[in-house]
Amino acid sequence: MTEMDDARLTAQDKGLPARAIGMTVEEFLATGPRLEEFWTPLVVLDDDAMRANVETMAAWCAERRLDLMPHGKTTMAPELWARQTDAGALGITLATMGQVRTGRSLGLDSIMLANAAVDPRSLAWLAGELADPGFRFVCWADSVATVEAMEAPLREAGTPRPVDVCVELGAAGGRTGARSIEEARRIAERIAASDVLRLAGVAGYEGSLAHDRSAAGLAAVRGYLEAQLDLHRALAPLYDDGELYLTAGGSAYFDLVADVWAGAERDARTRFVLRSGAYIVHDDGFYRGISPFDEGAADPADAGPRFRNAMHGIARVVSAPEADLVLVDAGKRDLPYDEGLPIPRAAAAELAGPWSPVEATVSAMNDQHSYVRGAALPIGSVVRFGLSHPCTTFDKWRLVPVVESAGSDVVVGLVRTYF
Repeated sequence: MTEMDDARLTAQDKGLPARAIGMTVEEFLATGPRLEEFWTPLVVLDDDAMRANVETMAAWCAERRLDLMPHGKTTMAPELWARQTDAGALGITLATMGQVRTGRSLGLDSIMLANAAVDPRSLAWLAGELADPGFRFVCWADSVATVEAMEAPLREAGTPRPVDVCVELGAAGGRTGARSIEEARRIAERIAASDVLRLAGVAGYEGSLAHDRSAAGLAAVRGYLEAQLDLHRALAPLYDDGELYLTAGGSAYFDLVADVWAGAERDARTRFVLRSGAYIVHDDGFYRGISPFDEGAADPADAGPRFRNAMHGIARVVSAPEADLVLVDAGKRDLPYDEGLPIPRAAAAELAGPWSPVEATVSAMNDQHSYVRGAALPIGSVVRFGLSHPCTTFDKWRLVPVVESAGSDVVVGLVRTYF
């Protein structure tokens, strides 16, 4: 339980039924709420689909002897993190030291920071946290300057044990990371020589090297992953006897990561860690088009693993100013738009349904409106949208209702986020 579990629901929690105000989440759920009670706009999660996605990824990783530390910044929701760790995930990956502190306050004891840690204040805080022998923490460094920026604050704070640091390999045109194996080896040597840092392996992110599954994109990703594995082998003389990490794998190319790693020599101390995070909810846009496990990614006869879209948006028609245009009460403040606009999928007179398929598109979005073209919908009706990119969906909501399944409006959860 977290401190916020006993918090009272308030009028500041958008979308909640008026009767929920003043209750705790537990008290509200005990009343058997239905989605039809909620105010629009909404983002809604599908419990059945999330459970299936978590089980699918856990089983797939176990079969390949891969550890999983899902990227928790996708949801920043401890209830969903717990689903992933309960299914066997080694820990949770986070993106900033602020998120790490939040994660610690919510009970996380195994965290990978997929980034460098150079702020002296956060490093002083980290030194205090490392007094807990049960706290697993590992971060990345991609330059000698990064190493030097870490050392002084950790020495001043008197860190009780060295900080585990993976050298990050990048690639030309990519994001962070050393641009060559030679440069990465120099950084690794500097980490290994430090009195307050420990060389803990090799890290990187392949997702910035391609944005589709074209032959060229897949080749670029594979070449990078092979270079990362070469670096890990080259650093063997610098490693001590402690636990090591080889880590990659966003939510788009984790299949290639597993394929490249399949031929790697294994030893008892090295953990091969995927960091895919979006799989728990998948989506109806960017990841639907790029994930190897999407429901439509292959021949329907293929019995391979599949993820199901577990999130959608709901908005109400508030204006019909032109024959081919309606506007709904959800915009950029409510629904994601950075990796594709919302996709109208169905419409109904009310949230309780019944829902009917709708052929329409979103042509533009304002802060609180979306422009829906192609369907004549009456004012007051509701539209259900497919959404693209969970990472910029969750950050717009403090509480997200969870329904039993895609065909149910029974609300079985309220997921709280901590952005």
